[in-house]
Amino acid sequence: MSKTEHKKGVIEGIKYQIKILNWIVLIIVYALLFLIIRFLYVFLDYVNTPSLVAILSIVAGLVVVGIYIANTASKNAIKTIDEYHNKLNTFLDTTRDLREIVYGDVLLENIMDSSLKITKADAGSILLTEGDKLAFKVVRGREGSKLAGFSIPKSQGVAGWVANNGSAIRIDNTKNDNRFNPEVDRITGYNTNSILCVPLRLHSGTIGVLELINKKNGTFTSDDEELISYFADQAAIAISRAKFYEDQKNYEIHLTDILLDAMDNHIHEKSGHSKRVAKYSLLMARAINMSEEEQRKLYRASLLHDIGFLKIRLKDISTKEEYKTHPNIAYNMLKPITFYSDIAPFVLHHHERYDGNGYPSGLKGETIPLESRIIFIAEAFDAMVSKDSYKYVGRLIEQTTSPSMRGRIPSCDRRAQKQCRYPVRSGACRNISKKH
Repeated sequence: MSKTEHKKGVIEGIKYQIKILNWIVLIIVYALLFLIIRFLYVFLDYVNTPSLVAILSIVAGLVVVGIYIANTASKNAIKTIDEYHNKLNTFLDTTRDLREIVYGDVLLENIMDSSLKITKADAGSILLTEGDKLAFKVVRGREGSKLAGFSIPKSQGVAGWVANNGSAIRIDNTKNDNRFNPEVDRITGYNTNSILCVPLRLHSGTIGVLELINKKNGTFTSDDEELISYFADQAAIAISRAKFYEDQKNYEIHLTDILLDAMDNHIHEKSGHSKRVAKYSLLMARAINMSEEEQRKLYRASLLHDIGFLKIRLKDISTKEEYKTHPNIAYNMLKPITFYSDIAPFVLHHHERYDGNGYPSGLKGETIPLESRIIFIAEAFDAMVSKDSYKYVGRLIEQTTSPSMRGRIPSCDRRAQKQCRYPVRSGACRNISKKH
């Protein structure tokens, strides 16, 4: 059935019932007018009382019957409109919600549950194309869990026919349709009587099917097919968008890993530093009850806060000003990349100080992004406790008993010079030790 034919279903049904109602009203009105006119101008002087009573009874009967039929037709029309209105509201609400879901598994569950609600089906499934097969991704109904991970050839069954032809199909009795494959019923022990199956289509082709089984009250109607066909088109777009989002996140994860490895190899003294800073930042974020989305952004920013060093030749650094360029470099690297652009400002300001003496912008207090402040603290902490850091104070804290000495950061003395890759004569060690 084409989309044009689908559109005629509910709308034409409502129009037909309203037309019947209008014709009934007109017939009654014309009949009454005709009888009254004839009665007044022709028969009034000749009609005896019994005949007059009979005529009036007939008129009254016609009025009662007409009112009853008109009332029934009107109620049926209103009921049809209300049912369609409710289905349409569910369809529109669900379609709107689909746009906000970016996780594939959650999206498929939502599509399945909404389809069952719209059609009042007892069971259903979503199958997506994987090569020459259709794989069950979501299944609802008795013993549906037995189909988890199960797939069928695209050349078999009602679902296969719909996937290959790209057209919806509605079967009232599966026993009379040779396209039905009872293999799935044998696996689940479920008895399929009626099916409504629609394709999940994009311009590039069919990506799967949405199959609904056994409507709870009667069989699937053309109204159900119309709504679910529209819904399936929207669902296919949402599924494609969710897949793109997941692919993008996958690219981001791999790209981040590549960048972290590059930073560790570029600066051996900072090996593992970014991951530790990310871990400490996440602990603080959870302690102050940041939202899940805010935590994700903070974690990503923490991992990449020192990415600017990839464009700096550390052995050539001789002044503090050269060192201070790495946040700006990092910002310019991250900002043009779509899935990093939202964290670029946090990386830019992770060396700002609450008293306004930080860099690169000299921001002060709460004008510094919260995420940047957290990264600053996490980085300072890692510098103090990591044995590879030039600011490592673990030994000092262990050997010092005086409270006044605890937490003091040692200057770049001879022992520290041996651990530092920058010679004192260049001034780099002295300058970099003040970076926090």
